[in-house]
Amino acid sequence: MMRRVVPYVAAIAAVAVTTMLIGLEASRAPLANVSMLYLVAVLIVAVAFGRPAAIVASLLAFLSFDWFFVPPTHQLVVANPEELFSLALFLLTAIVTGTLAARERARAQEAKQREREATLLYEAAFLMAEPDLERALAAVAEHLRGALDLDGLAIETDAEILPRPAIAARDEAARLALRGASSELRVLDPHRRGRRIRLIGPRQHSGGRVVRVLPISAAGARIGRMQILRRAGAAELGPSDERLLAIAAAQLGVTIERARFRKEALDTEVLRRADELKTELLHAVSHELRTPLASILASAGSLRQRDVVWTDRDRDEFAMSIQEEALRLDRVVGNLLDLSRIENGSFVPHKTWHDVGALVEDVAGRLRPVTTEHPVRLEVQDDLPPIELDYVEIQQVLSNLVENAAKFSPPGSEIAIRVGRDDGHVRFEVSDRGPGIPAADADRIFVPFVRLSRPGQSARGVGLGLAIAKRLVEAHDGAIWVDREVREGTRMVFTLPVRSDVR
Repeated sequence: MMRRVVPYVAAIAAVAVTTMLIGLEASRAPLANVSMLYLVAVLIVAVAFGRPAAIVASLLAFLSFDWFFVPPTHQLVVANPEELFSLALFLLTAIVTGTLAARERARAQEAKQREREATLLYEAAFLMAEPDLERALAAVAEHLRGALDLDGLAIETDAEILPRPAIAARDEAARLALRGASSELRVLDPHRRGRRIRLIGPRQHSGGRVVRVLPISAAGARIGRMQILRRAGAAELGPSDERLLAIAAAQLGVTIERARFRKEALDTEVLRRADELKTELLHAVSHELRTPLASILASAGSLRQRDVVWTDRDRDEFAMSIQEEALRLDRVVGNLLDLSRIENGSFVPHKTWHDVGALVEDVAGRLRPVTTEHPVRLEVQDDLPPIELDYVEIQQVLSNLVENAAKFSPPGSEIAIRVGRDDGHVRFEVSDRGPGIPAADADRIFVPFVRLSRPGQSARGVGLGLAIAKRLVEAHDGAIWVDREVREGTRMVFTLPVRSDVR
């Protein structure tokens, strides 16, 4: 009530002060000149309080000037017709001047309000760009709550998009009030007034405060809602604030819909890649399994032939072939199980502290049957710190690298295993004198069952060993790669981090 009266009280006070000033100067200056002070008063009232107060000030200035300064004074009667014309012109000028000034004031206020809205919406749009939808909605809710001086604001989406609402509240009481029983749904429009529908919720909040609910829609469908809780005792939201919230709700609808599309696209891409990987694995596994199975069947069939007399040496070779191919088949199946366990996230390294030198010597000793045709040179740096690792898994990584070196390098060539420090990590190197890996294939060799082609040779598969090694090393926060600076042979490198407290 007081806010409505203040402009008119200010108009009366401005005219009264101006009348006193004119009264003091009326005897010294021409009356027509000093009367222009009323126009200044009208302009001040128009700029400060708007058009209605300016019109009131114009009328009061007209009456005051006629009453106090136009003969006969202290009467609302004008003796001279020319004075009457001057007074009418003065009134018209005052009203027009006040109206124009008030209009410019309104335009300035509207421009300022538009600037505020644009700034708030720009900042909200910037916050909505956050890839994490939950964090983005929480930041937007807090931004709008602070900008509009609200007690609370909550943004809720459909459960499949975001299971929990993003709530920004001034205090715990406001947070509870957002879940109160009495709420008000208002479909806001930026250009016209909306419809209000009273909603009764499942629980009655003790404060009895009204929460306004603004639907969030996208593509003509409702995908969420915004709950707005004004400050206790505060006035209703103005048209500009309602317009701001309506535009923010529209932007939120686009953001939430975009997040849903992104999630669907990601799920589709994951399914597509999983299907491609499954197809590749089926093709590769069929080849990897068929070869040892064919060898086992052939050897077993030969042993069962009754029309051929086999020597003891022949029988031992058939039995050895069956054993070797069965072991190869067991490794393929084991690798498949390991890869499946890693890919579905069930693999968790069981880390304990181990000596790296002992691990390397253990691997070299266990792989002597594999490296019988290759001299193995060990170079382990002295005073290496212990590393927290899964002994079995890192042993498997190193074993896979040594087995590949023995498999792809010519008989009699040397295999070197080096271990040393490297900038907060322990660096493992396995080098051979084989044909090497082309730079174009340096990353592809870590893909399951990839087949590499070399000029003059048929494509050879590298199986699952390197694919599993890469995933095991990365599970230890390490890295594995092919050293591309090597000109002869292949050098495989992987690093494991050393904790700072044991350096």
